[in-house]
Amino acid sequence: MPLPEIRFLEGPRSRWDNLKFVVDISWEFIRGFRALHFSGPCVAVFGSARFTESSPYYGMTRQLSAEVAKLGFTIMTGGGPGLMEAANRGARDVGGRSVGCNIVLPMEQEPNPYLDKWVNIRYFFVRKTLLIKYSYAFVIVPGGFGTLDELFEAMTLIQTGKIKDFPIIIFGREFHQELVEHIEKMRQLKTISENDLQMFLVTDSIDEAVDRIRQVINKYGLKPTERQPSWLLGERR
Repeated sequence: MPLPEIRFLEGPRSRWDNLKFVVDISWEFIRGFRALHFSGPCVAVFGSARFTESSPYYGMTRQLSAEVAKLGFTIMTGGGPGLMEAANRGARDVGGRSVGCNIVLPMEQEPNPYLDKWVNIRYFFVRKTLLIKYSYAFVIVPGGFGTLDELFEAMTLIQTGKIKDFPIIIFGREFHQELVEHIEKMRQLKTISENDLQMFLVTDSIDEAVDRIRQVINKYGLKPTERQPSWLLGERR
């Protein structure tokens, strides 16, 4: 039996099937909203699930996330292993809050052990929406297709004014060198504008990255909010 997502893409289906699909997606969003409602202002860290603790990228992601968490932000990731785990672990190291939107995959990706709270999501587009909805900055550490997808999703939303001009930090100059060169090529060919280059910072400096994110607090006046769970809705922090 094909996965529901694959069946949906095979072509037009019955009205009943389409209605069930919409209801299914809506329930995914509601579950995500309920799980993350008390997360507070977040910084999303996007990175590969494939790097292990022995990788230097793991250590740098853990350290950077710890410093961001000290600003009062919740560290939000895709909830899985690798550099997602490193980011959540960094928050845990300094007593910060750590949440995840874990994607349900055939290889059974499990939430990492450094999450205070997480939600399992079946649809990638729902997961990306949740990661962006609660985040006031986006940190890109070394990763693969999924990380680049999340990077350019955030860039596109900022470029088109769908979300505010929150900072994007591309962390790791050497790893991202060819990516930055391609972005420069797009600028030269005018498929993006000069102003689009102001959306992101490429750096190896934790201090520089944290300072750029700190500017968000000053610009938008962010401060921790104390929302009270509703017992009537069965909410928990």
